Amino acid sequence: MTAFIVALGILIILCLLIMGMYNSLVKLKNRVKNAWSQIDVQLKRRHDLIPNLVETVKGYKEFESDTLQKVVEARSKAMQSQSVGEIAKNEGGLNDAISKFFVVVENYPDLKSNQNFLALKEELVSTENKISFARQNYNDQVLNLNNKIQMFPSNIVASMFHFSESEFFEIQDAAEKDVPKVSF
Repeated sequence: MTAFIVALGILIILCLLIMGMYNSLVKLKNRVKNAWSQIDVQLKRRHDLIPNLVETVKGYKEFESDTLQKVVEARSKAMQSQSVGEIAKNEGGLNDAISKFFVVVENYPDLKSNQNFLALKEELVSTENKISFARQNYNDQVLNLNNKIQMFPSNIVASMFHFSESEFFEIQDAAEKDVPKVSF
């Protein structure tokens, strides 16, 4: 009878540990989903700002239409992305197109001083900062989930209940990875 009680106690403790690990994995998985939704909100905001920026610039007939076309194409490609890796790659391309766009704007003093343009540019810069913070939070949550899935003994529970690792939102743009060169 004593052996039965001890075995029952061990079984109950084991079940409680498995439940705790399972609940922890669910919590981390939901944090990853939430963090991704924050990125998604900011990306949508950026995608919505770009047409307004393009329309403001179109008023300047001498502005390079090729530059505008590249921004519009990069936005379209980014909006059609599905997986985290594809989104990261195409958003990197959009970042690159927007950066080149702002470099070209420097050649147009009237445009640089346009109040609508300045307001839209400030909104876009603010959104870029929010995307950066959201991306960092997402990657932190992915790291926590992936660690839990890979570490013993929670890896056993994760495999039993088919938890899978999440993909990091990594910078795909080579220009963004390069360290800026400073010279005096």
